[in-house]
Amino acid sequence: MITRDRRSPRDERHRRLRRWVRGSAERPRLAVFRSANHIYAQLVDDETGRTLVATDSRSKAFLATHRTGGNVSAAKAVGELLAQKAKASGIERIVFDRGGFKYHGRVKALADAARAGGLVF
Repeated sequence: MITRDRRSPRDERHRRLRRWVRGSAERPRLAVFRSANHIYAQLVDDETGRTLVATDSRSKAFLATHRTGGNVSAAKAVGELLAQKAKASGIERIVFDRGGFKYHGRVKALADAARAGGLVF
């Protein structure tokens, strides 16, 4: 019986994107990961391999105002939280890494909310 690997096509798309998308201390990479129930976002400096700012739909700040993390409104809230944390850390310019996911739905909502929060990419 042949089974279909559901993750490898996304991994291939992500590898293709990462050839061009690199984060630095001046302009970190906004890496997005979404699962069925949650969405995660972090700002990464690829030169040093460090995560500068991270937030997700499991954090206390998020759960104080929302019940679930697997929808578009949750992604908007995570994008706003990330923008606030980035501004507090002095980060304004970033590069966006959609992680092999389509720029649609929750990924797009997170990116739009981060832009509305003041991040430039």
